[in-house]
Amino acid sequence: MTNIKICGVKRFDDIEYLNELQPDYVGFVFAKSKRQVDKEHAYNLIKSLSTDIKKVGVFVDEDPITVLEIAEKLKLQVIQFHGHENQDYINKFKGFEIWKALKINSIHSISEIQNYKCSKFLLDNSTSGSGESFKWELVEKKVDGGIIMLAGGLTCENVEQGILQLKPYGVDVSSGVETNGFKDYVKIKEFIKKVREL
Repeated sequence: MTNIKICGVKRFDDIEYLNELQPDYVGFVFAKSKRQVDKEHAYNLIKSLSTDIKKVGVFVDEDPITVLEIAEKLKLQVIQFHGHENQDYINKFKGFEIWKALKINSIHSISEIQNYKCSKFLLDNSTSGSGESFKWELVEKKVDGGIIMLAGGLTCENVEQGILQLKPYGVDVSSGVETNGFKDYVKIKEFIKKVREL
């Protein structure tokens, strides 16, 4: 079964959608972004979130003390790093599952996986949140799918192909299930249905 993460959740409506549709993970973005939330707002959203859905905090080159404060207050299960965080930085977060995002734009960028010890690698294109996918053939048969969260430009139309090609642990979608910048119930439902039917 391929795991599903819906990222960039900001509204109480979004939480209602996810409680009904039950993805495996929800992502809260704490970095500068149009989907950014602060600690207090995320805390209030999480109070209404189904306990069956695991909580992921997304950070970019944030002060480790700030990350820990947020992770502990929100009881995050996963911390996802999207910046230039190195292994020494990652080692500060004992007790949390760590996902490291890598921007995939060449064969060389895949080899960065060797520089980190963490649970999963979120493979994205060069511009996170752009809604564009990277060339999946760069990764195909070069990385164990069990450590991949596939991201970047996933939609209802291409997610099946991405799963069949890379056999990832999970898929991560944000803009692909939005309409006019807001999470769209129908698109989330269709996306989850496509993945679960595989």
